[in-house]
Amino acid sequence: MSKRPRIGDILEIPLPGNGLGYAQYTHKHAAYGALLRVFDVREKVTNFSSLFANEILFSTFFPLSAALNQNILSVASNQPLPAAFQPFPVFRAGVQNKQGKVEVWWLWDGVKEWRVGTLSDEEMKFPIRGVINDTLLIERIRERWRG
Repeated sequence: MSKRPRIGDILEIPLPGNGLGYAQYTHKHAAYGALLRVFDVREKVTNFSSLFANEILFSTFFPLSAALNQNILSVASNQPLPAAFQPFPVFRAGVQNKQGKVEVWWLWDGVKEWRVGTLSDEEMKFPIRGVINDTLLIERIRERWRG
């Protein structure tokens, strides 16, 4: 039986060892799929409304339905989206040159994309547009990666 994720789902992500990661499914994009906001939490959570007091490590698109159907992660709860999570975030994207540096950045709001060249300090905090797999999701949670 196929597991269908719902906006607001709190996802419990097993980490190597005995740790757990948590994310909330906040939006579905037609081209990129499920948008997750990953919390800076690595221990078992039982009071899911308290999860929102934690910092967000990163936001990313992720093939959520497939991961649920393969039991890579599970739905632990469903919570209303906090006001801060309701707007679709603006993402940044760019192509690296041979030295690994992005010279021209683009911003994307889920609908339109525009060239900005150099990013401001605030824009550098925007999430990086892309879809990641479960291996990278787990690695980034373990490393407390901040996109």
